[in-house]
Amino acid sequence: MSAAQPPGDGAHQLLVVIDPVARRTDGESVRIAKDVLSAGSHAKICLPDGPEEFARALSRRGSRRPVVVGDDRALRRAVALLHQEREPAGNALALIPVGAAAALELAHSLGVPRGAVAAARTALDGAVRKLDLLVDDSDGVVLGAVRIPALSALPGAVADRTGVTAVWDSCRSLVRTLVRPTPPPPSPAPPRTHRLRVEADGVLLNDLDRPVESVTVTSQGGDGGLAEVVIRPPSADPVTAEAKAVTVSGADFRYRADIQVGGPVRTRTWTVRAGAWGLMLPVVVEG
Repeated sequence: MSAAQPPGDGAHQLLVVIDPVARRTDGESVRIAKDVLSAGSHAKICLPDGPEEFARALSRRGSRRPVVVGDDRALRRAVALLHQEREPAGNALALIPVGAAAALELAHSLGVPRGAVAAARTALDGAVRKLDLLVDDSDGVVLGAVRIPALSALPGAVADRTGVTAVWDSCRSLVRTLVRPTPPPPSPAPPRTHRLRVEADGVLLNDLDRPVESVTVTSQGGDGGLAEVVIRPPSADPVTAEAKAVTVSGADFRYRADIQVGGPVRTRTWTVRAGAWGLMLPVVVEG
């Protein structure tokens, strides 16, 4: 699962946890990251085969600073594990982003450099930035945003037909097309909505009698201790607010927390923990 690497000339003590998805996705970037980190630190390299070994490696880090090589899902898993220890603020971590572009949107939005070399150098010589954390009432964590959209598809869609029936239907459709004038294009479908009650720090922003297209709760990326709430009703301007705690309730709904889907639930509260975790980011030079 792990292998100790020869110490570099630097004084850093690092625990480098390489997610198995990263190893399968881009082995070359993983190798480059290992070389840069091992040259500049006393790095212990861990190669977990799954979530359990990932968690075990992180729990045995001792005084070493954790460096995660992987995508947004691996970063979120690491922060969640540190949160369970109730000490994410005291353990800054670094991320070497390796994965598909769609799986690295969160990392890049947080300021993690693109490319293995730049990210590895940041892990060695960057600065810790304290960031807010959204924590829900089931102890789940959100690093970026919670999105609660209305359902995108109606249940009970008609199944595809096959065989003789499908051929006969195609023939009838062709005949109708040839003998009838082309119908006008259908009018656009109305936006899908659902009914949700939204409260921000106890203040009612939306009730069940007002349908909405979506609700978004976003950590603002710093350590200000407030989340941004955006409610999008149909055919009206969005309703926005800032709050430390946001409660959403209604009929069973699903939500997307960063890249993970949660629910269905009937109520969920997200609370901001100000500066609750630290991420190594490039040093900003003011000139």
